[in-house]
Amino acid sequence: MSSQSDAARLLVRTLEAEGVEYVFGIPGEENIHFVDALNDSPIRYVLVRHEQGAAFMAEIYGRLTGRAGVASATLGPGAINLQLGVADATTNSTPVVAISAQVGLDRIYKESHQIVDLVSLFRPITKWSELAPTARALPEMVRKAFKTAQTERPGAVYLAIPEDVESAPVPADLAPLPRNVVRPQEPSPAQIARAADVLARARQPIVLAGHGATRAHASDALVHFSERLGLPVATTFNGKGVFPDDHRNALGAVGFMRHDYVNFGFDEADVLIAVGYELQEFDPVKVNPNADKKIIHIHQFPAEVDDHYPVEVGIQGDLSHSLRQLGEAVHRRWDATGTGEQIRRMMREELEQGRADDGFPLSPRRVVADIREVMGRHDVVLADTGAVKMWMARMYPTYEPNTLLVSNGLSSMGFAVPGALAAKLARPDRKVLAATGDGAFLMNSQEIETAVRERVPFTVLVWQDDAYGLIEWKMNLELGRSSHIRFGGIDYVKYAESLGAQGYQVTSADELLPTLRKALDHDGVSVVAVPVDYSHNLRLTDRLGELTDPF
Repeated sequence: MSSQSDAARLLVRTLEAEGVEYVFGIPGEENIHFVDALNDSPIRYVLVRHEQGAAFMAEIYGRLTGRAGVASATLGPGAINLQLGVADATTNSTPVVAISAQVGLDRIYKESHQIVDLVSLFRPITKWSELAPTARALPEMVRKAFKTAQTERPGAVYLAIPEDVESAPVPADLAPLPRNVVRPQEPSPAQIARAADVLARARQPIVLAGHGATRAHASDALVHFSERLGLPVATTFNGKGVFPDDHRNALGAVGFMRHDYVNFGFDEADVLIAVGYELQEFDPVKVNPNADKKIIHIHQFPAEVDDHYPVEVGIQGDLSHSLRQLGEAVHRRWDATGTGEQIRRMMREELEQGRADDGFPLSPRRVVADIREVMGRHDVVLADTGAVKMWMARMYPTYEPNTLLVSNGLSSMGFAVPGALAAKLARPDRKVLAATGDGAFLMNSQEIETAVRERVPFTVLVWQDDAYGLIEWKMNLELGRSSHIRFGGIDYVKYAESLGAQGYQVTSADELLPTLRKALDHDGVSVVAVPVDYSHNLRLTDRLGELTDPF
């Protein structure tokens, strides 16, 4: 092998300088120099089975660490396969750097084999999308990519490396740029004073904590703020765990398709203190249907414009400092009991009813209860998009940030299995469970082989109904019937075994709990299939539709 320095090795050195631990991807003819250069690097290249899986892995790694996950692909179809996970990362405010090959500069200007304008394709779904025109540009462009991806509001960026740029010689003294971290600013004293004045005249404020509060590590400050002022706190689905569900001021998560128990807390409120909330998490009409609440928006960047989110005061800056200073500026307390206790009681009772339900196929509540029973407070669950997400996000008690992961920006199906691999790499000391419907499972189940080969242990729990259950739920609610949502079942035990994993089929309600324990204790990849009775879906929405008072 030649000792001459080339752009591929320079690219690897720039990734090392950014602290990259993993590159998830599939090599192609046009980026073989880059993949080969990783052999001499401490960076671990994780060979996946589909580029979509690589992008989801990068996303979940970025979400759990706060450092941009890296996904790699070849040009053309390989790069295009990255796009769903890249868009999911951007809409979920998660840092990702996607790098792909591109045709050489000697033919990029004309129609030729595999030429697609990838920069233009990625531009609408990223914070920044660009092509490296020369090897000398790599240190600056990679530094910009990571800085852009990781700065609030974080998201994905895309960098195309032409084939002839990747293999070009570079001067030996061309080096990566040093990292610089953008620090959140201090909140404005004037805005703190304005917000304190709004709260001084408030009858019943409520706090809504979103994904941004998790990213800002504001959990302790949020708990202190709630306790100091006696305020109830609800979270978004993406924010679950940033305020512990077993705290006396917790209301639970908001974002369900119907008026849920937690919504009663918003019905009574006249002031909404939104901490790290972003509109893509859910439509604010769900908590401010009449657009009559005064909103205090606390985040590291200004709020998006929405007619049901009219900001009275915006506090822009470090979230923990903002909460501390606002708490000190308000000289009164409220009572978070009453409605809050009733809301928590109703959710506890629903979970207890599920725990005692021995019906088979299992009720969704029973599955949620059993998952909570086997997972520790710090363990990580990924709830894929579908009916699974609805049941888990509204019911699964969550006590720590980033211990229940959902996609509520783009709401992509199929992220949980590849995401579980990345979650285990990012949190090797914790149990990891991917909870997924059977429809979402088969979209990226090939990554089980990746996990087996890479020796990354986690458990997949397939909620089995042989249908796209959430779409059936929505159709029945709005149309009174459903169609084109059912598909054939598979033998999940044989399927898991064919990929090198351990497979289990649950055949009675009392089997789920011990089977989950056995699977999670297994030092490998396990797939547990459990039949679920989704007739409970309509029963839930019908009951919530009839509920007019939490008391």
